[in-house]
Amino acid sequence: MTTRVLVTGAGGPAGVAVIRSLLRRSDLTVFAADMDGWASGLYLVPSEQRRLLPPGRDEDFVPALARFVAEDALDLVISTVDVELVAVAARREELAPAVLAAPSAETLNTALDKLALAERCAPTGFAPRTVLAGPEAERIDWEFPVFAKPRQGAGSRGVRLVPDRAALEALPADEGLIVQDFLPGEEYSVDVIADAQGNVVAAVPRTRARVDSGVAIAGCTVRDPELEDTAAALAQAIGLVGVANVQLRRDRSGRAVLLEINPRFPGALPLTIAAGVDIPSLVVDLFLGRELPARVPFREVASVRFLEDIIVEVEDVLVSAHAGHQEES
Repeated sequence: MTTRVLVTGAGGPAGVAVIRSLLRRSDLTVFAADMDGWASGLYLVPSEQRRLLPPGRDEDFVPALARFVAEDALDLVISTVDVELVAVAARREELAPAVLAAPSAETLNTALDKLALAERCAPTGFAPRTVLAGPEAERIDWEFPVFAKPRQGAGSRGVRLVPDRAALEALPADEGLIVQDFLPGEEYSVDVIADAQGNVVAAVPRTRARVDSGVAIAGCTVRDPELEDTAAALAQAIGLVGVANVQLRRDRSGRAVLLEINPRFPGALPLTIAAGVDIPSLVVDLFLGRELPARVPFREVASVRFLEDIIVEVEDVLVSAHAGHQEES
């Protein structure tokens, strides 16, 4: 009898990568779900295993997941979307007997709050100085320029460079902005998976040579002990169990330090899988209670991405009331 797994966010790059990874396992039956019937990942699985969900912010999102668990006898639920994870992490018991393959609600909330994240990671020595805009920031003798960014929010949305003290003092203090030391160096993404005890079994750094809509579409994995150890220390600081994408950037002295942590599967996951670390498969084993290897090695490899079409019959396209709407991942 196979393990029955539902993957949500089937329209995003991460969802597609997770589905493709898990379809290679003969011991799994993979269901795919999305809020949009045009989500490409839905059509990687047989028609009887495609599901439509409300948006993650909808009050019926978690109850809908629970209904799928009951109707499809699901064993495991994997969400690849931030908004969905926030909605369901604190209510994971409602999905019983299925298991939610995601970090704890505390880990998620810490990672998605940039001020809380910097404060939690400060003891590692790898977090840039980070304070709220306003009087607290104005008391510090910064080396300009500095970063200002929203306390919450994904990627580079709302990030601005503050060139001098006058611009710092002009920042609004009532919009939830934070101020951070400027990080001028190269940026890396490190895909991390930690076991049930929080031990990091793999940390795979990769470059972001080309980026489109926040997702790396070209890059390569790099063997760099500093990047691997830094990402592992930051993941352990937030109590990670499962997968996260740790983004690092070099500071003025050339040290790799924290940029942000995305506590979900990354969009550029196929590169990490090709390098030898099949994170979706490892996550399935982890949340099914199976022991992971102490360490999973990887190799240096490069990738470029291209669009790929999935051709289906017109009558097979699922019709959703939420088609055309998108949620932040």
